[in-house]
Amino acid sequence: MPKAGFISLGCPKNLVDSEVMMGILARNGYEFTPRAEEAEVLIVNTCSFIEPAQKESIDTILEMAEYKKFGAAKRLIVAGCLVERYREDIRKQVPEADAVVGTGEVERILEAVRGEWNSSAPAAKPDYLYHDMTPRLLTTPRHAAYIKVAEGCDHPCTFCIIPQLRGKFRSRRFESVVREAIQLADAGVREVTLIGQDTTSYGEDLGLRHGLPQLLDRLADVEGLQWVRFLYAYPNRVSQKLLDTISRRPRLARYFDMPLQHASRSVLARMKRGGSGESFLQLLERIRRTIPGVAIRTSFIVGFPGETEADFRELCEFVREAKFDWMGVFAYSDVENAASHALGEKVPGKTIVHRRDRLMAIQKTISERNLRKFVGQKFPALVEGPSRENDLVWEARLETMAPEIDGKLFLSDIETESGAARPGDIVEVEITQSHDYDLAGRVTQILDARIERLAALAPEAPARRIGTGAALRVLA
Repeated sequence: MPKAGFISLGCPKNLVDSEVMMGILARNGYEFTPRAEEAEVLIVNTCSFIEPAQKESIDTILEMAEYKKFGAAKRLIVAGCLVERYREDIRKQVPEADAVVGTGEVERILEAVRGEWNSSAPAAKPDYLYHDMTPRLLTTPRHAAYIKVAEGCDHPCTFCIIPQLRGKFRSRRFESVVREAIQLADAGVREVTLIGQDTTSYGEDLGLRHGLPQLLDRLADVEGLQWVRFLYAYPNRVSQKLLDTISRRPRLARYFDMPLQHASRSVLARMKRGGSGESFLQLLERIRRTIPGVAIRTSFIVGFPGETEADFRELCEFVREAKFDWMGVFAYSDVENAASHALGEKVPGKTIVHRRDRLMAIQKTISERNLRKFVGQKFPALVEGPSRENDLVWEARLETMAPEIDGKLFLSDIETESGAARPGDIVEVEITQSHDYDLAGRVTQILDARIERLAALAPEAPARRIGTGAALRVLA
């Protein structure tokens, strides 16, 4: 069997594309190796959302190109968002790349690998959507998986080029998503996370009213699934129907990811997002009132063109008042082709970094205070497995922790009277310690053991981190 090596960079949405491409290759006789020097074909699925991600993608391509000289690799394929931005540049400046596969050409990966496709032709605007019959090789732990419910975006955010990279917003068919969730549950998956550029707009293009609440309501009935969550809510799309649905269905995680980007009305206007700190506080109050115990995550951009010190102070005060459970802060990246690239009043780089660090220091204090309240209490948790950071402990997550992006729950003791906990088990954990962003505890009992299923959707593939952010080397 021919051997392939795969590297997936960027966000979970890109990871799903990688899993689809791997599934197509696996169905056609390719096996995957964790050793780049053994691979006959190497595929790099790139990210170019911000400049650091673009640099990491280029560095990884050049690193893999070396294996064509000194390894077994005969072909190097470059895929993903970087191709949508720089297709011709890659072809001209990276002669080691044998083919490029854009975000709308995912299903052409087999032809690209076999050298049967002329990828130099001008690309059409991305319109690809995978479905429940598309082969997919999971690279996440067996008990958790992502489901991409939509692709593309129609929002006009001036800092973002996603519409250029991913095309117009388009939803997957309702029953296709449900069938995929059932397949995943049959394969032993216990937690699914719904993703898309704007999950709260799901179904609008299909004529569905309250599409996301309807979908969540249906997925909460899928046998075998314990937690269903979604990421990337858009604030002006959050309906009371959505909140009520989460509140009344126990399998829907009490978790709300809603990137706000800023709190200053003037900065939000320049971003073409709308809203204000005051309106956001009202929304946060409504979310917390409707869903008791909900964890709220958000992200902000600091240093956007025209952001004054007064704007930044307003953001800091907003964060202190909002008291988010989880928060990410991005230093503004002046991305070429983004509308904000043409805006004046650029903020100096050192100022941007300083503001990012100041805002994260505020959140660190808030997080430490929030997590301190957990100590001494017992909560259900999903066991992940042995820690990659410390071989003396295991890792788990509470319902209020999303995979990869939030804090962790470290387990010092996984033994119970009924035996040791295993990855995928739902257990009761007594919290014994809290830290800035993480918790520690011990397993007191196994609440719901994961059942090994025979109809596995795909063999589990190991993955290890490289570079920065959420890059996964899936060479396996």
